[in-house]
Amino acid sequence: MQARIFQRPKNAMQSGKALTDQWILDFVPAEAKKPDPLMGWAGSGDTRQQVQLRFPSKEAAIAYAEKYGIDAIVHETPPRRLKLQAYADNFR
Repeated sequence: MQARIFQRPKNAMQSGKALTDQWILDFVPAEAKKPDPLMGWAGSGDTRQQVQLRFPSKEAAIAYAEKYGIDAIVHETPPRRLKLQAYADNFR
């Protein structure tokens, strides 16, 4: 069982940072999705794709994965780079 642990990214369409402090454990799909012959919807028999666990810290997510024998890959959050710019710089 493989999983990935990552921190929820900030929504690009909003300025708020709600829920960005949570860490997510998300399982890697075991099989590819295939179209349903009748409706054409994409689906698979892998139900682990529907599970998404939330943790307050990275250490808690790693501890959970180790406790239950889940092979987890941690994706670190890249550092934020702020571009500080004055409004007057738009007119130079």
